[in-house]
Amino acid sequence: MSGGAVGEVRRGRLAGASFGTRLLVVMAGVVVGCAGSAWLVASVLAPEIFHDHLGQAGIEHDSAEAAHVEEAFTDSIVLAWGLAVGVAVLLALLASWYLTRRVQRSVAVVTASTAEIAGGRYDTRVASPELGREFDDLATSVNELARRLDATDTTRRRMLADLGHEMRTPLATIDSYLEAVDDGVRDYDHDTREVLWTATRRLERLASDIVAVSAVEEHLTRLHPVPTTIAGLVGTALDAARERFADKGVELTARDLVDAEVTVDVDRMGQVLGNLLDNALRHTPAGGSVTVSTSLLPADTGTRTSGTDTVALRRVSVTVTDTGEGVAAHHLDHLFDRFYRVDTARGRHGGGSGIGLAITRALVEAHGGRVSAASDGPGHGARFSFTIPRTARWP
Repeated sequence: MSGGAVGEVRRGRLAGASFGTRLLVVMAGVVVGCAGSAWLVASVLAPEIFHDHLGQAGIEHDSAEAAHVEEAFTDSIVLAWGLAVGVAVLLALLASWYLTRRVQRSVAVVTASTAEIAGGRYDTRVASPELGREFDDLATSVNELARRLDATDTTRRRMLADLGHEMRTPLATIDSYLEAVDDGVRDYDHDTREVLWTATRRLERLASDIVAVSAVEEHLTRLHPVPTTIAGLVGTALDAARERFADKGVELTARDLVDAEVTVDVDRMGQVLGNLLDNALRHTPAGGSVTVSTSLLPADTGTRTSGTDTVALRRVSVTVTDTGEGVAAHHLDHLFDRFYRVDTARGRHGGGSGIGLAITRALVEAHGGRVSAASDGPGHGARFSFTIPRTARWP
């Protein structure tokens, strides 16, 4: 068999070996090669050097004493170096075996965990192998991947279930009324047409909301930021909502409006404020009040890089506070999820699709901001806030 064929066979065998075996073979080859080289160099050079020193000491090279001394030195060098190299190789191989076994075990755990995650077991977590920062970062990344996939899958399943639930009511209404018309139980009069149109519009609004929130969350909505003021944004949103608030008998006021410049998409931020005001109006009874306030947050709330310098990133906060129904603590973390409503029955009859706050969060995050909700409990009102960075001229 030729040398090339032998090499191909060896590479083929090694290709089927595990990572730990490969690592052990490579480390063993390095250890044996280094030890053999050291032993060969010492056994060749040491007798020659010793021979020269005997001549410098005045001992004749051809004498019996010189021959005996050189033979004794050579034997001792070969024996001592051979024993030392053997012990060193054995210890190095043991250390290499231990290290490769730990590395292989850690890689096997990560491989098994990723396989379980790929199979849909998103609750799988990888323990830190304690082999160094890189392996810890790998375990952290795998765990974060599993967590996000779990959250995504949970949201997907809940969204599909809620979507089916949302569509069932208007579809059932359309089906029952059409069946009643076919059976002659009802006439196709103005009232029947109004019910059918209402159910149809509800389905149309639901489809439109789904497309809108998907586009925003997947960054398909292009933002067109322009310089404006936060006071101007709030003022425009209040003017657009005043008539609806007056019709329901809810007081709408503004407080502490700061005249700070921001660079945002005016239409999209108007949509954010409109959604928050509509949500507050929907859950505030007649005689209640809704207040919009703004504030500048301290300069150390964030940083951004400008050229080679890191400068303070100031943010502006907008809060919509109502005196309405309030929210229990366990609902707060889910208010911005798709289709989530604290009271599903009231939400359906009130006309909301449970998706406006999800659009609000997506638009705020698209501007680099954050949104949050707070409440002291049912009957104590609620506060919805969002913060966005100021990217315009700073004072």
